[in-house]
Amino acid sequence: MQVTAGVADAPGRPSRRTNVQSLILDFATHLLKSTASSHFLSCRPAPSPPVRRVSVSIDRAEISMAPYVAHLPNGQSVTVSPVFGGLFFKANSLSTHHSVFPPGWTIVIRSEDDEDDHNLFPAYDSPQSSKESLQPKKHHFHRYVGPTIKNDNLFISSISNPSSTDFIPAKSPTRQIAMMLWATLWWYFHQPEPSPQVNTSASATTPELGKPKGDWRVNIKREGVFRGRNLLQKLERMGLITSEESSVGTDPDDRSGDGWQEMFVTRRAFWQVDPRIFLFTLTPNMASPSSSRPSSPHRNDQSPAPPSDQAQANAFAASQGLWAPPLSGPFASASRLPTYFPPPPPVYTFSNGVRHPIRPKPPRQGEAFYSRFIPSLGQYISFRVASLSPKPPAYTGPIAPPAPSLSPAENLPNPTATGTGPNDVELLHNWMNNPRVSHYWGEQGPLSHQQAFLTAGLENRHSFPVIGCWDGKPFGYFEIYWVREDALGRYLDNGGDPWDRGIHGLVGEEEFRGAHRVRVWLSSLVHCCFTQDPRTQNVLLEPRVDNERFIEYLQDAGFYKEKEIAFPHKQSALMRVKREAWECPAI
Repeated sequence: MQVTAGVADAPGRPSRRTNVQSLILDFATHLLKSTASSHFLSCRPAPSPPVRRVSVSIDRAEISMAPYVAHLPNGQSVTVSPVFGGLFFKANSLSTHHSVFPPGWTIVIRSEDDEDDHNLFPAYDSPQSSKESLQPKKHHFHRYVGPTIKNDNLFISSISNPSSTDFIPAKSPTRQIAMMLWATLWWYFHQPEPSPQVNTSASATTPELGKPKGDWRVNIKREGVFRGRNLLQKLERMGLITSEESSVGTDPDDRSGDGWQEMFVTRRAFWQVDPRIFLFTLTPNMASPSSSRPSSPHRNDQSPAPPSDQAQANAFAASQGLWAPPLSGPFASASRLPTYFPPPPPVYTFSNGVRHPIRPKPPRQGEAFYSRFIPSLGQYISFRVASLSPKPPAYTGPIAPPAPSLSPAENLPNPTATGTGPNDVELLHNWMNNPRVSHYWGEQGPLSHQQAFLTAGLENRHSFPVIGCWDGKPFGYFEIYWVREDALGRYLDNGGDPWDRGIHGLVGEEEFRGAHRVRVWLSSLVHCCFTQDPRTQNVLLEPRVDNERFIEYLQDAGFYKEKEIAFPHKQSALMRVKREAWECPAI
């Protein structure tokens, strides 16, 4: 129940006041009058007091928002809907038995501020202000109606755990809770961005646009599920949450929770953590066949076992003339645990007189290594390694369900979601012979030329070729490379940082052009580079100086022009984005 007392009832809403509401209304009115009277007696002349609504909440249980479907990078989705006490997250893929989530969990989210935000006249100091400043500030909690820059607090209050006879229990409860928190944060940081300006006493007279900006953060409270022993410590070790209190602390008893009360997650940090640390998808041969309800086989059942999803996918690919890659995407796991492995320690070698770390092998031909749902476009963007196969690779990543359908199985990884189109060499041949593309790339020619071009890219030790897809349909060609051993490294001071990444790219399909799509795929590639190796601090591009439109797109995406470089074959603008200045990918 929420009780609200104010100067006037909300327009268009009937007046319904209980005895408790009447008491609160009288108290609030008296408080306004007494505060205003004391102000007029102490300050002459005084400005007219602003009309301010005083709100008192007894129970912030109801959150007025429509259900929201959060599409996760692995193709699964959760529906977020308001319930009594908070928000309920319901996994939408339970019937397929592919889900690694429990049926659902509930979070409590609310906004908190201190008494300074409730001071009606903060510009005027009273004689008691110095004494009051020494006292602890009172905190006020409000119903969550939308994100704030730093005042939101959340915790998981309960988890809907089914019977172990219906679902396989989590092998690591801590990992499962971390995955639920990560999915919750995925939903939260897809909400409309709040105003970044922060109000401080020093900026009281500063115009709004000139006020200091803060990092968008959400506080994680040590309540509910998070009161488990050492749970917050483990989440902090995983890199999911953090605290500005980085000391050991003086209390030897960890059960007190001291030092773990002020935990938070910033949007910037969330988008720079590899989601594979927390999220995974069961491999097709681990998942049971789709049914209305999973059950154990009967001992007398003589019916033949249905083929696995992987066998069905391979059979379909062969029947359609497709080539099926060996893996099901970056989140595939056969162990019911995330399959993320940290980058190896550096071992240095020399290439063409340049000392650099030995690079890890890229993914296999045709393997998808990045996918993300784009709400503004209603599609999944994905990147896979290009392939020399004479057959077009079967797309194994997620696809977006037809709006407004919420069918749980429609956006799961689906190897049958692609048609019999051209293979990658034929795609390159069509794209490179487009006058718009050949004007900047100069790789036009017969099919054999693109065959040799792609072969050289796959044999390169510091770069690998990439095909970008929208819901499985190829739209462009890209190259992700290490800068130090590339030709670009020779033009940088000390060859650049050993972990700097570079990108080349083109959009071949006309239907997927446009400023917004460029911003999405460009920021997705940057996101991929920053999450693949935390040591990468810069991503660089060097477009030709006459490619003015693309340079503008880069600047809109957070890049800045560092200088111009005179290569033997072109004059380039060196564009750079730094990790510390990068906020998040376009959504």
